[in-house]
Amino acid sequence: MHDRVRAGFGSATHCSPYIVNKLPVFIWTFTLIVLVFQLMAAPKTPMSSAHKEALAVGRAESRTVRTYLDALQRNRPKRGRKRTPDSIRRRLNAIDVEFPNADPITRLKLTQERIDLGHELDELSFAQDIGPLEKEFLRVAKSYGERNGITYSAWREIGVEPAVLKKAGITRS
Repeated sequence: MHDRVRAGFGSATHCSPYIVNKLPVFIWTFTLIVLVFQLMAAPKTPMSSAHKEALAVGRAESRTVRTYLDALQRNRPKRGRKRTPDSIRRRLNAIDVEFPNADPITRLKLTQERIDLGHELDELSFAQDIGPLEKEFLRVAKSYGERNGITYSAWREIGVEPAVLKKAGITRS
């Protein structure tokens, strides 16, 4: 007892054995409560095949919508003048001509521009045809939107064209 007083736990009246003796009771009580709640929990029943099928349909529809929206975002026109693969190649050739005579800072900037143009050229070369994705989107968009509470306005704001929504059967009201 005196060790506790010296260790800074207060006087003997504030740190009585009564509190110390209650600690194991608290732990025991907590354990008992946890066990009771575990016993009261409903037994887990296996999912029905209809439920599993509904989950699979939801995952497939989500995948289709996500793929279409990703393609829309990648193919969204950027601000400014559009670059063509030919204009990018011309600029890459101009960089190759400028590079040997450039000072170190300009070389650094030209190197970065070459890397950026290479990525842009790759993106243009592998431009995704959105037609097949749109066809799949049209098939699932209405049910996906109804199930998830997605409105016409939300589809429009994310970038889906009105004509596509009309084909999918999604209306403003």
